Amino acid sequence: MSRDTRSSTRIPGHILYLPRWYPNRYDPMWGLFVRHHAEVTATISRVSVLYVHAISPGTVEESHRKKFDIETDDNNGVLTVRLYYHAPRFEFLGKIVAPWLFIRAIAKGYHIIKQLHDRPDIIHVHVLTRPGVIALWFHVMHGIPYVITEHWSRYLPEVNAYHGVIRKVMTRLVVRCACAVTTPAENLKQAMQSRGLKNKHYMILPNVVDTDRFVPSVINTTQADRHMDRKIKFVHVSCFEDQSKNITGTLNVLKRLSIERQDWECHMVGDGTDRERMMRLAEQLGLDNMVRFTGLLEGEVLVEAIRSSAFMILFSRYETFSVVIREAFACGLPVVATAVGGITEAMSNERGILVKPGDEEDMLEAVKWMLDHYIDYNREKIRAYAVANFGKEMVRRKLEELYQMVGGNL
Repeated sequence: MSRDTRSSTRIPGHILYLPRWYPNRYDPMWGLFVRHHAEVTATISRVSVLYVHAISPGTVEESHRKKFDIETDDNNGVLTVRLYYHAPRFEFLGKIVAPWLFIRAIAKGYHIIKQLHDRPDIIHVHVLTRPGVIALWFHVMHGIPYVITEHWSRYLPEVNAYHGVIRKVMTRLVVRCACAVTTPAENLKQAMQSRGLKNKHYMILPNVVDTDRFVPSVINTTQADRHMDRKIKFVHVSCFEDQSKNITGTLNVLKRLSIERQDWECHMVGDGTDRERMMRLAEQLGLDNMVRFTGLLEGEVLVEAIRSSAFMILFSRYETFSVVIREAFACGLPVVATAVGGITEAMSNERGILVKPGDEEDMLEAVKWMLDHYIDYNREKIRAYAVANFGKEMVRRKLEELYQMVGGNL
């Protein structure tokens, strides 16, 4: 599509994504949902991504240290420039030097993108606050409008991690001056507004579920396993961060379940800061033969791990959206999950069971019930819900609406 054609539909010709979270050489899953948004945007406009990453001291050998390590690629129509810089070794220097290094990296990356894709028509910030401050500067100095998509759960009352006078002042300013603010779920929108983050144009922009990839299994292996007296497999997928995902509580529930019945097997998919500790806890609880830790799975291997399961469980203390639950829905799986955040907005009796956060007895009873009734769910209806509400086409229409609104004022 030519730039002239886009301008006639008022969709800007070049959109620059400025994310705080994005897949990188150290974590390919970090901010993966932002990349999916960028790939959908690439079907309606030219897109570039500028991502800056601070390398922790000791991560790379001293002989490999550079001021900036730059990676550039162009995949799925998304020009991506990643800049890595080394964080100061001493913490007291970090507060002074790190912001300056970040700004220098942004300037260098922007120069590369401008050479390859020209000046952006819109900046799309993902995750506040620092990228929002950069976008505000571009708006003031160069007249480039910006929009914000916030994913961070820190505004939620149960998280309560939104602190600092300077941060609050700058975040309010950045949000107020944006052309629009989007969140993946209503609960995060309300939490931000309750913190005084006001904007005239708030809208819900769901994270993308690849419903072309996450599809039900051709053969319902879970039903076949039941008829052949095999163990019923269910799955947990997360970033293995115990504070939010409550994996400790999940393992406690599975221990109690193992005492009552042994006709099941739980596959725990993912990697993160607490994975090794959770594996040790499972061993201490005697769950070696009942719980399998697969590690990080990607691509078709991840899809198969989900769709070959009878159902999914997630015992989170808080969530803003939970992409993995929507991916389970796309595979036609019912879900047992806690009634928190964006989960409650997507759940119904037709798609699974909600339990009280932190209530291990409630979770235990729900999992026991699901083991006996997962076959009764209409998997076609569950999938149809996911396609209609989180598929690429639906998100594309939302993004078009957002960019046309901003483009109409250019």
